[in-house]
Amino acid sequence: MTTPVLHATPELVTTAWLKAVVGDRVATTLPKPGSDGSPSWADGGFVTHVVAGGSSSIYVPLRTPVMGVSCWAVNLDSQKPPWGQAANLAETIVAACLDHDNVPRTRLALPGGFPDVQIKSAYTVGDPRRITDDASSYARYDIPGLVIVWTEVPS
Repeated sequence: MTTPVLHATPELVTTAWLKAVVGDRVATTLPKPGSDGSPSWADGGFVTHVVAGGSSSIYVPLRTPVMGVSCWAVNLDSQKPPWGQAANLAETIVAACLDHDNVPRTRLALPGGFPDVQIKSAYTVGDPRRITDDASSYARYDIPGLVIVWTEVPS
């Protein structure tokens, strides 16, 4: 039996790029609460993302997914959502898109034997906005569209 060839995915690339920006507090879903019921990410907030659209080139191996990004924060000592912390996470991501030392990036390593990728550009297609309908007292800011243009690095 042959070993399948692994290819990068929008989720893997976005997770790796965002971890380079905000640290190891990024995934496609929020982590489950700890044994005491409190979020394990309360100290620094958390970032989740989902594919919201985008396209691939039919002529060259260039990917341009549009990712929906949510930035979360919680205050364990209060029911008042820490809006500033969630907003700061979102603005850190926006600023990273404008950081010319960060984008383009010639090589971004992906975990688990997936090929490295090259980030051609990263930009947002909307400003972060406050989401106020969370019943859990979490603060949440959404970036409606984060576009990370990438291609796999040939092996």
